[in-house]
Amino acid sequence: MTRLFNDPAAFADEALEGFAAAHRRWVRPVTGGVVRAAATPAGQVAVVIGGGSGHYPAFSGLVGRGLAHGAAVGNVFASPSAQQIRSVARAAHGGAGVLLMYGNYAGDVLHFGQAAERLAADGIDARTFAVADDVSSAGPDESAKRRGIAGDLPVFKAAAAAAERGLPLDGVVRAAERAGARTRSFGIAFSGCTLPGADHPLFTVPDARMAVGLGIHGEPGIGEEDLPTADEAARLLVGTLLKELPEDVPGPAGQRAAVVLNGLGSVKYEELFVVYRKVAALLGDAGVEIVDPEVGELVTSFDMAGVSLTLTWLDEDLEALWRAPADTPAYRKGALDAAAPDTAVRPETPVRPETAPLPDAGPPPAADASRHAARTVLAALDAVAAVVAAHADELGRIDAVAGDGDHGIGMLRGSTAAREAAADAHERGAGAGTVLTRAGDAWADRAGGTSGALWGTVLRSLGTALGDRDTPDAVRVSGGVTDASAAVRRLGGAEVGDKTMVDVLVPFADALAAATAEGLPLAEAWDRAATTATDAAAATARLLPRMGRARPHAEKSLGTPDAGAHSLALITRAVHGALLDHPHDHH
Repeated sequence: MTRLFNDPAAFADEALEGFAAAHRRWVRPVTGGVVRAAATPAGQVAVVIGGGSGHYPAFSGLVGRGLAHGAAVGNVFASPSAQQIRSVARAAHGGAGVLLMYGNYAGDVLHFGQAAERLAADGIDARTFAVADDVSSAGPDESAKRRGIAGDLPVFKAAAAAAERGLPLDGVVRAAERAGARTRSFGIAFSGCTLPGADHPLFTVPDARMAVGLGIHGEPGIGEEDLPTADEAARLLVGTLLKELPEDVPGPAGQRAAVVLNGLGSVKYEELFVVYRKVAALLGDAGVEIVDPEVGELVTSFDMAGVSLTLTWLDEDLEALWRAPADTPAYRKGALDAAAPDTAVRPETPVRPETAPLPDAGPPPAADASRHAARTVLAALDAVAAVVAAHADELGRIDAVAGDGDHGIGMLRGSTAAREAAADAHERGAGAGTVLTRAGDAWADRAGGTSGALWGTVLRSLGTALGDRDTPDAVRVSGGVTDASAAVRRLGGAEVGDKTMVDVLVPFADALAAATAEGLPLAEAWDRAATTATDAAAATARLLPRMGRARPHAEKSLGTPDAGAHSLALITRAVHGALLDHPHDHH
């Protein structure tokens, strides 16, 4: 259980605020996360890491000299938004470019990729690198689909130590790629984790059993076995990783490896040491020389009872990067030279983030007709937020069947932020298009995660299609929904049949286009399309997921609809209600 919290939706923000207050010697808060207390030395590449909350010491606890220059921190188990990442990267940039690093999850890939594009538009050279070390989540022939778990640490550290050496951005990226290619992890768990405010864990493990091959977001394991002794657990972890060596490692004998035995949240240090003594013996028997092992909590999953083993097979250069000194709140190694006087910590660092919002010029001019139509947009967004709030717990439960259970809380944060941003824009005289685009930006920024990025895209596509010049007609609204459908598929990479929101969005857009082409008024056309959406969402129960966090647990989700598909269907029906209530703001 997570016992100490206030409002569950504020948990991640309050945890970050407290973390920054407790570690002023190392970090200072900025919008979206934290950066080093001392500025990045001029001409040094900045390594900015990030991901959801709930993994401490990853990600904020790994910011400091010799490791990350900044960390973007999302909501619990949800990637930070592109805007958060951009904000942290701008604060950490030392003039030599930025490498954005994260675990290989759909939401992180989307948001860090978008952030890199925005940084490029800001004139900052930004590259991205996803850590994909979990051998249980995909086979060696599909290693690019693997999740990032505790292998984050050695890969982040290799890149950061290369940056500390003064290597240019290309050299820092190469260090990350080399470490990533030679890092493998495998994990087991004895109980799931419980999110703040939830009354049950995201998954359960039967008594005297363990889940094998789990992620770091409360996803269930790939399989189940009898509960092992500590020595049996060590044999399983070591045996699994020795079965799959990097291509350029002929065999374990004579190799040197960085070893991380990681506790996932509620396995105690003494238990980890009992397991590690056997891990060390087994690796020794295989002829592996262990270099600077780490035993403890490094990448966690809230209060999950579990343990993972990570091996990074070292060459001379990777060994030097792994052994290089580091000084962060949660990870310290060796001794660093004294910091130059001009990088001394500023004692007056505020506890709350230094916010430097981009200047807001107010909404662009809009025709009266569009401002009038914006009332319907606002009513529709009110209806969206209300239906999400009413179903948030149910959406979380559906998502927990094969995913990480955060869909309800993410949708709640996103839809609430969208409604507030829309109300603000409407009050200041914005047209329908601007109200929607501001709502989309707010949704993506507050929700984070894959669904945040995709819903931001849906609202922005609609806003672009509607514009601010006149009253939107049914054909133009339908065109905007069709654009949104195409944009979501382009951004997320999913197609119909992959068991995602796309399985509802595409038939909804097609049905709306067909109905408006027949000349039906918007409310009637939308009603017909919403019925199609409801049927399509129910039909996802028969599908196996081929994308995202649910993919490794495909069979578990059979019989349950996709959470994103279900929430979209609920929303289409709720918006129909708003259209009926405002019949004169559209034609």
